[in-house]
Amino acid sequence: ARRVRKALGGGMRQSGILAAAGLYALEHHIDRLAEDHEHARLLAEGLAQLSALSVWPPETNIVVFDIEEGPSAPELCARLRERGVLCSPAAAGTHPKRIRMVTHLGISREDVLRTVDLVAKELRHPHR
Repeated sequence: ARRVRKALGGGMRQSGILAAAGLYALEHHIDRLAEDHEHARLLAEGLAQLSALSVWPPETNIVVFDIEEGPSAPELCARLRERGVLCSPAAAGTHPKRIRMVTHLGISREDVLRTVDLVAKELRHPHR
């Protein structure tokens, strides 16, 4: 029972701090969520133009895509990280060619367009 409780977050001692962060976001940034969703849509549309990718339609500010041709997800994420773009490969061993990107307060429209350009360049030149 203790293990299950801890797995579900029941062992968190300072959960009020996390709740406070969530409340602050709801009170101060809810109006700009539409901007994050628009940036995600723009990112998904740009990535969908690349034939090597299969992009899931975004429902929120999260964009998920599979690499049909090219490097593995961890490899592409590592290359993008070198250029200042952060992304997450799917959990180890589950989908070796799936990547997740998230738009947020610190991401501008220009960042989204730059990201699409960098992904395209990395897919065109898989070996450096």
